[in-house]
Amino acid sequence: MAGKIGIIGGSGFYHIDGIKDIKKTSVSTPFGRPSSEFVTGTLENKEVVFLARHDKGHRILPSEINYRANIYGMKKLGVERIISVSACGSLKEELKPLDIVIPLQFVDRTNYGRQMTFFGSGIVAHIAFAEPVCPHLSKALYEAGMAEKANMHLGGTYLNMEGPQFSTKAESYLYRSWGMDIIGMTNLAEAKLAREAEICYSTLACITDYDCWHMDQSVESVTIDMIIQNLCKNVDKAKGIVKRVLGKLDEGRTCVCSSALKDSIVTAPDAIPGKVKKDLDLIIGKYIK
Repeated sequence: MAGKIGIIGGSGFYHIDGIKDIKKTSVSTPFGRPSSEFVTGTLENKEVVFLARHDKGHRILPSEINYRANIYGMKKLGVERIISVSACGSLKEELKPLDIVIPLQFVDRTNYGRQMTFFGSGIVAHIAFAEPVCPHLSKALYEAGMAEKANMHLGGTYLNMEGPQFSTKAESYLYRSWGMDIIGMTNLAEAKLAREAEICYSTLACITDYDCWHMDQSVESVTIDMIIQNLCKNVDKAKGIVKRVLGKLDEGRTCVCSSALKDSIVTAPDAIPGKVKKDLDLIIGKYIK
C-alpha cells in the first residue's frame, strides 16, 4: 500500500479544499515545533497530510522556517511523497508570470542560518543529491498540470536565495548570467531533508513576477502584493493539479528516493550517541540499530 502524500503550501496556499475526515495534529519532533499543525484526511480517496509552510496568516520568514521539524513531522505521519507548492520569480523571458515550473535542479545562495540536515552531533551521513527531486513524482505532476491546461514547464534550475528582501538588480543580472531559471526562498532545504528522510519530493513553483531584471519592471514593482495577487490566481490551478496527480500515485515507489540513506551513514553504529540514535530512529532505524 502506498504511503501518505504530503502537501506543503506556500505563500497564499494556507489550506486545501475538499479534504474529508479532517484532523488537525500537533507533532512533536527532536528538532522543535513545525510551522503549524498538520492537517490530515483524505483527498480523492488518498490519505494526505497538509502543512502551511509559513503558518496561518503567513507569520514565518523563509529563514525562520523549521524545515527539519516540518519534514520530520511528515515522516512521522507516514508520508512517502511530498508535493511542494510555492511562489517564485522568473529569471527568463519565456517563463512568464502565472506559469508553473517543476524545477529539476537547485543552486544554494542561503547562509548557515538554516538547518538543512538531520545529521551532526555524533553521526555523519553523506546523501547523494545530484538529482535533487524525484523524477517519477515530477513527471506525474507535469502530466497532471498539462491535463489541467496549466502553462507548465518541466525542468530548469531554482536558485534558492536567503531573503526576506528581494534581489538587487545586480544579483538578478548575475543569476541570469549563470543560466538560472527561477528564484525562490524555501525549496532547497525541503528537498535536502526529504532526501535524507527517504521521502520523494517535487515542487510546483508558481511564477509571480520577473524578479527585478526585466526592462518593463522596476525594483519597486516587485512587491508582496504582486506576488500574492498572482499566486492566488495560480492557487486554484495548483490545487487542481494536486488533486489530479493523486490518482497517479497508487503504485509502490521504485525511485532512488526510497533507499537514499542506504550506504550513506559513515559513522560506526557503536560510535553514535544513544540519544542521537533515539532521536533519529525514525530516519535511520532501518539501517542502524
